[in-house]
Amino acid sequence: MRRLINKFFKWYHRQRYKNIQHFMEHPHQVQRNLLKQLIETSRHTEWGKEFDYKTIRTPETFAERIPVQDYDSLKPYIQRMMYGEKDVLWGGQVRWFSKSSGTTSDKSKFIPVSTQNLKECHIKGTWDTMTLFYHNRSDARQFELKSMLMGGSLARFEPYPRTMIGDVSAVMMQHMPLVGRPFFMPDFKTALLGEWETKLELLAQAGVKEPNVVMIGGVPTWTVVLFRRILEITGKNNMLEVWPNFQVYIHGGVSFTPYKKQFEAFFPSPEVSYQEIYNASEGYFAVQDDFSKDDMLLLLENGIYYEFLPMEEWDKDFPKAIPLWEVQPGKNYALVISTNSGLWRYAPGDTVQFTSVNPYKIRVTGRIKQFVNAFGEEVMVENTDKALAETCQRTRRYRYRIHRRADLFQKQWKR
Repeated sequence: MRRLINKFFKWYHRQRYKNIQHFMEHPHQVQRNLLKQLIETSRHTEWGKEFDYKTIRTPETFAERIPVQDYDSLKPYIQRMMYGEKDVLWGGQVRWFSKSSGTTSDKSKFIPVSTQNLKECHIKGTWDTMTLFYHNRSDARQFELKSMLMGGSLARFEPYPRTMIGDVSAVMMQHMPLVGRPFFMPDFKTALLGEWETKLELLAQAGVKEPNVVMIGGVPTWTVVLFRRILEITGKNNMLEVWPNFQVYIHGGVSFTPYKKQFEAFFPSPEVSYQEIYNASEGYFAVQDDFSKDDMLLLLENGIYYEFLPMEEWDKDFPKAIPLWEVQPGKNYALVISTNSGLWRYAPGDTVQFTSVNPYKIRVTGRIKQFVNAFGEEVMVENTDKALAETCQRTRRYRYRIHRRADLFQKQWKR
C-alpha cells in the first residue's frame, strides 16, 4: 500500500515541478505580480494606510516610499499584533509568532507568521523541497518509509495567551498537513518538547526502534549529537547499519561545510544525498535543487518579494536596495524582504551571493554582523567556515602521516 502511495506522490511532485519551472523561466514577472498582490491585500491595514498603498503602482514607487526596516523599527507594530490587534502590518489577526535570534537590544525577536505565510511560504517551501528531492532521486521513498524531524518547541504568550510563540519548525510541525503525518516521526508530543536533553534521548530511542528511516531534517549541531547517541546505544559503526534505507539529510540553519566530513563518516555511501534549505523565521527562501552543486534555488513564488542591499549600502543610515533584476553574480548582498505576514522591506541581517541569475540561485554567505572589512579584505563567515574545514582536513592528514611514520619506525626498531 505504501509503495502505491509513494508512486502517487512521484506523479504529484512531477506536476508541482511545472510550477517551479514557471518562476524559473519568468522570475521578474512573477516577482512583480507578487508585489502587486501583497500591496493590494494590505491597503486597508494600518501600515498600508500610513504609506498610502492605494497609490503604489510600481516596484520603484514602493522602494522610494518605504524605507528599509530593521526589527527595532517594526517592533512596536509587532508587539501590538502579539496582544491581539488586527489589521496592523497584515490583514486580520495573527496568532502565531516565530521566535528568532535577538538584535542588539533584545534577547529574542518575534516574527509574525500569518495564515497565508504559513501555508503559502513555509509549508509550500517544504513541498517544494520534497518536489526537488523527487526530481533529483528517481528512487525517492519519502512517502513510503519514515522521516525524522528535529524541531523546536511552542508556548503561549503569557500576557495574551491566544498568541502562540515558538521556533518556526515547531509552528510548521503543529500545522503539518494530515496527508504527511503518517510518514513522519517521532510523535508530535515528543517533537514539540521544550527540554532538549530529554527530547534528544527520546529521539535516539525512537531512531533505534525504527529501521526504515529514509530522511532526517535538522541543524547539523544537534543532529551530530543525536547520531552519536544512537550509535552509542546500538553499538553500530555508522548510521547506515542502523538505517539501511536512508537516502537524504536535509539541513539548514548553519553552514554545513565544517560538518560534512562527520556526516560522510556517519553515512559512508555515495548514495546518501545532502540537501540544503534556507528556511528562516521570516520565510522559506531557497532550496538546493541540484545535489552536485552547493547553491540553492531562490523560491520566487512563495509570498516573498525580494530586494537586495549591495555591500556599499550596509553601513548607511538610509540604504538603497535594488530589485532582483539588477543583481549580479559573485557579489555579496544583504537580503531585504516584503512578506505575506507584514514584514515590509525588512532586512533580517542575512547576506547572500548569487551564483546564477538564470535561474536565480544563491549561497548564504553569513550575516552583516559577521562581516570584516577593516583593511578591504571583505571576509564573510562563509570564508572562515571554508578555511576551518580545510584546516581540519589538512591537520587530519598531517596527524595521519605522523602516526603512520611512528608505526613504521616502531616496526623497524623492533626488527
